[in-house]
Formats: sequence, structure tokens, C-alpha cells
Amino acid sequence: MTYNFYKILASAILMISLFTGCSNSHENEQTLKDYNLESPEKFFMPESLFEISGIAFQKGNADTVYAIQDEEGKLFRLAWGVKKQYHAKFGKKGDYEDLAIINDRVVVLKSNGTLYTFPFWESVYEEVDSTKEWKKVLPKGEYESIYGNEDTDSLYVLCKNCGQDDSKKSITGYVFHTGDSVAVPRPFQISVKEIRELTGKVERGFRPSGMAQNPFSKDWYIISAVNKLLVVTDKNWKVQQALALNGNMFTQPEGIAFDKNGNLYISNEGDDFAEGNILKFKKLSK
Repeated sequence: MTYNFYKILASAILMISLFTGCSNSHENEQTLKDYNLESPEKFFMPESLFEISGIAFQKGNADTVYAIQDEEGKLFRLAWGVKKQYHAKFGKKGDYEDLAIINDRVVVLKSNGTLYTFPFWESVYEEVDSTKEWKKVLPKGEYESIYGNEDTDSLYVLCKNCGQDDSKKSITGYVFHTGDSVAVPRPFQISVKEIRELTGKVERGFRPSGMAQNPFSKDWYIISAVNKLLVVTDKNWKVQQALALNGNMFTQPEGIAFDKNGNLYISNEGDDFAEGNILKFKKLSK
């Protein structure tokens, strides 16, 4: 009788422990406002975009996706859902990470902070004739995220790994106006402490790989392939949400964009088991 009592007691303690563990593991889980990250529409990339990095739309029109990959100086374009791609060569081979299309110009970001720009209309040709290279606009560092705001004719860039940052405390971004030349960039910061308060995914620092601004809420959406994380800030860079991304779905999230209807797109590089892809998350109706 004593044996049975202790057996029942041990089982009860085990069940309580398991229940408590499950409760704690879900304690900090969040749901992304306006989007269901569990049910995307998937667009698998052709072999040429196995290592897709940045993505963008021209004036939010989602019928054509513009993309780059991190080895060739080519701007790719594809109709949504159609694997056949076209491309325009704008530069030599290199580590190209992200792009923006802003007021009829394409701006491509190289990992060392160098920017390449050319008229959007040249993207329909196989070779771009008038690429301009902007060096030393940004401080020395590693960059993977750029976004263009057409209303203000401004470019935003985020550091992934810059010498002036302690990525466990904050990361620096830069905003500057652009045209035929660029103005001196103005810095801003995102608090990693605010991210850490929502998730434990940044103990070794936060390393952004893509950024975009929601056209309706004006919130910033920032992804990190290293941290497997999606961070949402308000328009003034105060952190609102930090959501862990499912590694089975988000193999290596490198690019992010919104279309004019507010639908969210995230691109992933391929790996040994999966093709590169773009995931589309429809804006939920209220």
C-alpha cells in the first residue's frame, strides 16, 4: 500500500512538472499581428536563385518579384508563381545582400556597405549600361538590410556587424536622402535589450538580414537568419514584438517585403534539403 502511494505521488509530481514545463515554454510565445505565420503561400525559386537574398516590388505591385542573390551582380525578375526568370547584369560577382526600388531607381546593397544604383527601366535589358557605384557612404561594417521610402526619397540601412556597435546592447541603422548623389547618413539605434525582454534568441547579439516597412501601420519588420527571428518595431524603432521563426519553414530568411495590399513576403535561401523560396503571408482581414 505504501509502495502504491509513492508510485501515485511520483506520477502526480511528474505530470505537474511536465505541465509546468509546457506552460513556461509557451509563456513568451506571441502571435504576429495581422498575419498567420503558419500558413504561407509558397513560391519555389529556380536554380539561379537557390541563394536568393533580397526581394522588392516596384511601387508595391506583386505581379513581378525583383530579387538578387549573393554571388552574382544580377537583378532577377519573375512573375509570381512562375519559375522562369529574367535578369539584368549590373555588376561583377560579389556578395550582394539586399535591394530597394525607389522612385524609378534600383539600389543594391553589397555586404561591405557599397551601394549600386541604376534606372529601373534598365532592368528589362540583359546588361545595365549606367550603373553608379557609391562607396564609403556608410561606415565600415557588414550590412544586409536596405529599404527605400518613396514618399520621402529616403534609404534606410541596418548594420549586421559594425565596429561601433555592441550587438548585445544595440544596433545602428542609417537613413539618408538619395537622388543622383547621396546625403550624409543620419544614424538611429534599435535596442537589443528591448528584444531580449521578449525573447532569449539574442543572447549573443542581434544580426539583421532584411528589413521592410508595413505600408499601413508604418511599423518596421526586421528579420534575422542568424537569430531565426522576426522583430517588429514602431516607426520610431521601439520594439513591439520579437517572434521566433520555425527553422523547418524559414530555412534561411534573408529578404522581406510588403506589397501595396499589405501582404508580407519573406525569402529563404535553399539548403541541402530544400529549394530557395519566397513565402507569402496574406494580411488578415479584420
